[in-house]
Amino acid sequence: MDKYLLIILIFMVVTIPVAFIEPSSGHVRDPPLIPLFYAAIAGIIIILVYSSYKEKQERQKANAKRRSRK
Repeated sequence: MDKYLLIILIFMVVTIPVAFIEPSSGHVRDPPLIPLFYAAIAGIIIILVYSSYKEKQERQKANAKRRSRK
């Protein structure tokens, strides 16, 4: 996984508890920020799908290059 995607993924994981806990006081939010929670989950899924897609493309290129050498 690319280092930039990894940093964004870490921010998304940290965002999930922030949706339910008030950072300044540490108390549980009375109405949790549900859109923030789902946005973080969607961001994590998008990052994982995109990184696996990029890795698959790189593997295909490496396999094609290795086959062409023979």
